[in-house]
Amino acid sequence: MQEIEFWQYGLIATGAFLVGLGKGGLPGVGNLTVVLMALALPAKASVGILLPILISADLIAVLVYRRHAEWRYIWKLAPWMITGIVIGYFVFSWVDDGQVRFLIGFILLSMTGVHLYRKWLRRHATEADALPHHSAFISSAGVIGGFATMVANAAGPVAALYFIASGLPKYAYIGTSAWFFLLVNLFKIPFMVDLGIIDGPSIRFSASFMLFAVLGAGIAPLIVRHINQKVFEFLIWCFVIVGGLKLVIP
Repeated sequence: MQEIEFWQYGLIATGAFLVGLGKGGLPGVGNLTVVLMALALPAKASVGILLPILISADLIAVLVYRRHAEWRYIWKLAPWMITGIVIGYFVFSWVDDGQVRFLIGFILLSMTGVHLYRKWLRRHATEADALPHHSAFISSAGVIGGFATMVANAAGPVAALYFIASGLPKYAYIGTSAWFFLLVNLFKIPFMVDLGIIDGPSIRFSASFMLFAVLGAGIAPLIVRHINQKVFEFLIWCFVIVGGLKLVIP
């Protein structure tokens, strides 16, 4: 990796810290991390740098919530997610940094739409009860999520839509998501190595920021107690929209 400037280091460190906050119980911050990484680094490199940081946070989440996973929901979504990852791998190999930057921004804005749709679903319990059991919903969520996670590490809202619509209790939702994203992110490693965006130097670079992710995961419960969750989520999604537009619009 080339030497980075102080502002780049600050954005990457903040992004890693937000990864930890997300895994520690503050929803909505993961997509902001993707924005910060894509603004700090070349688009393709940012995807490879972020993945090991995500995995380090996933490991912590699994250690804490490993007994709460509902595996049947993971197995239903996994084949479709794998399909989306493979599609994303081929797309990623054909595009340049500028196109990846646009794709990341477009995916983030799309995920914001998914997030708003999730909130609408919560107000319509009858539809939500039936939706996650429909094969078209499961396959669509899996393929879209797999593509988004391969191209931008941004499958969180899609997977959350599926798990929340499935009616999982709080801890079951956290535990299922933790295992699911750990396995998905580990599965992506060979593809990213083949694409040349993960190698020895990039892993060492990522490792230098993992402490920020661990710190975020550790203090997240304290932050949750002292902030207005709705205001926090609103601000996060506003930043995601602004960042996504900045990536999409040259």
